[in-house]
Amino acid sequence: MLEICTFPMLRPAPCPSDASTRICLRDVPVRLIWTAAAMLKMAILAATLLFAELPPAAAWSFTDDGGRTVEIPDRVSRVLAAGPPAAVLIYVSAPDKLVGWVREPSAREKEFLLPAVQSLPTIGRLTGQGETANMEAVLAARPDIIIDVGTVDDRFVALADEIQQRTGIPYVLIDGSLANTPTSLRQVGKLLGVSSRVDELAAYADHTLKRLDDGLAQIAMAERPRVYYGRGPQGVETGLAGSINLEILEAVGATNVAAAAGKGGLTRVSPQQIIDWNPQFILAYAPKFAQAVRVDRLWNQIAAVKDGNVYVTPTLPFGWFESPPGVNRLIGISWLEALFYPKAFQVDLKGDVQAFFKLFYQVELTDAQLDGLLKDALPKT
Repeated sequence: MLEICTFPMLRPAPCPSDASTRICLRDVPVRLIWTAAAMLKMAILAATLLFAELPPAAAWSFTDDGGRTVEIPDRVSRVLAAGPPAAVLIYVSAPDKLVGWVREPSAREKEFLLPAVQSLPTIGRLTGQGETANMEAVLAARPDIIIDVGTVDDRFVALADEIQQRTGIPYVLIDGSLANTPTSLRQVGKLLGVSSRVDELAAYADHTLKRLDDGLAQIAMAERPRVYYGRGPQGVETGLAGSINLEILEAVGATNVAAAAGKGGLTRVSPQQIIDWNPQFILAYAPKFAQAVRVDRLWNQIAAVKDGNVYVTPTLPFGWFESPPGVNRLIGISWLEALFYPKAFQVDLKGDVQAFFKLFYQVELTDAQLDGLLKDALPKT
């Protein structure tokens, strides 16, 4: 067996005479020793960089809501949102793991977000209307996993499979329905390793949905309002029966008058259709539409206008009604309880809003901010 004979640096001794089995470093030029050591160091560095670029090894399997088995890395520290609902869910669960926004938050929205996430890059969306992300941007973000939250059907399953195959990044589908909110929170908590925080959020969601169901059980159908929700500055875009965008309206026991136009997603309607439906409440996404409804004689024959029940939906930092239809709608439940059933629910809305923003968005609201959030969203007192 070949052996290497080292020698003391300060007190050199002669090397053994058995040179057939040993290499004596004393007989090797110092320059060669340094060269070999440098080459070894470079080889170790190259190997370290190579393995650093490899994706994390899969540590466990997760079955998503599309029925897909997805291999999840042992440690997840960077997460990409496929669309707006996922961005909100990741932000409230683990803001430090969010690698970027689907769209850049506005200055008004940033006021209600943690400073650490306000300047995250805009990556775009992989799913839903107006897909804007490209594979180069996705890969450049170096996410450990991609999460998509919303409707789960064959179309989204196929999209998830395609993106996962093209990028090699685990892609998880989560049911974003309102009723599934507590479960979706717990799923993300498990995926991201933040169950201790998310369990508190899920408990809030459980309590909110149970309070709503218990309260509605005491309200007769005849006492539940008929409502039109208008999107856009003209207010003529709305959701049909079964639209996830109006899911919260049905959840709070109200009748979506646009359901008379059929079942589906978002659609455009005419002012005459809205007049014919004669809603008792009009909820406007855009203040411009709410103002037009209040002053334009075209609308003054509608019950909602006659009774002064035209309101603007709160939208900061994420929509309380929809936009996106995500976990952010939980505070919208409290708002609609206070708006539609003030006697039945006895909601302390301002207290609920302050508690929700502190728990979910991790921001403390001032009185001025609170008043601004609820502007035109409630009856004048």
